[in-house]
Amino acid sequence: MKSQIVTFLIKCPDQKGLVAKITSFFYEQGFNIVSCQQYVNSIEDTYFMRVRLNAEGTVISKEDLEKNFLKLATPLQFNWSVNYGDKKQNVAIMVSHTSHNLYDLLERAKEGRLDCNVKMIISNHNKLRHIAEMFNVPYYYLPVTKETKKEQETQVTKLLDSNKVDLVIMARYMQILSSEFINHYPERIINIHHSFLPAFQGANPYKKAYERGVKLIGATAHYATEDLDEGPIIEQDVKPVTHESTPTTLKRIGADIEKLVLARAVKNHLNNQIIVSGNRAIVFPEAGE
Repeated sequence: MKSQIVTFLIKCPDQKGLVAKITSFFYEQGFNIVSCQQYVNSIEDTYFMRVRLNAEGTVISKEDLEKNFLKLATPLQFNWSVNYGDKKQNVAIMVSHTSHNLYDLLERAKEGRLDCNVKMIISNHNKLRHIAEMFNVPYYYLPVTKETKKEQETQVTKLLDSNKVDLVIMARYMQILSSEFINHYPERIINIHHSFLPAFQGANPYKKAYERGVKLIGATAHYATEDLDEGPIIEQDVKPVTHESTPTTLKRIGADIEKLVLARAVKNHLNNQIIVSGNRAIVFPEAGE
């Protein structure tokens, strides 16, 4: 292999000797371990590991590495994945009316703070096309009604698949995706919800928050699943507010939180820092990378 960082994500039943067996395997294959992060869920008796390897000087092929690793993984019941860090992931951003998340993601990608290729922007409205033109990103206007939903999602799927999109970001795309669409991209759709879930699910969370007199306003980034706003949570954050806050000020404060939360969630995904376990996302912190 060329000099690059290889990342393994491992989930398995907890058992004695896992660290020794895994690290010994990579040593024997000629890798230098850059970082090794682990977590044990004692309630579910499950072990999680994120290990980053320096491939410089190794001569083993990807095929042989995975074949050899499988010999270790199978008897230990590993659920695992590997990323070779040799290509940027392709990203599509889906939006409706609001622009703050879109601007932020495009700026971060342009500056290299998000390591990805933004292949396209897809919207059910045409009002944000000028932003796509500013960043020289293809913009696809695909309007949708209740009657045309299935047809529109088919168009979207064809666009995503033909452009080999790895991650779909719902940056305030105000449409409920069908189960068929979501299941076509499992753990590959990140949604930003403008409240601190599980509070105020669904539409108009800022109005609901105002009516409830909340003292904290927040945002949540999660993987999309068939259950609306209930997918594995990747990132959350909050800011304090007061009784003087109106729905308008809550919305303004919330927009700033949304941008940070969504960007962190996308970065976590792109950096292979997440292992999904049931409806929970195990998010490893950055390890000096």
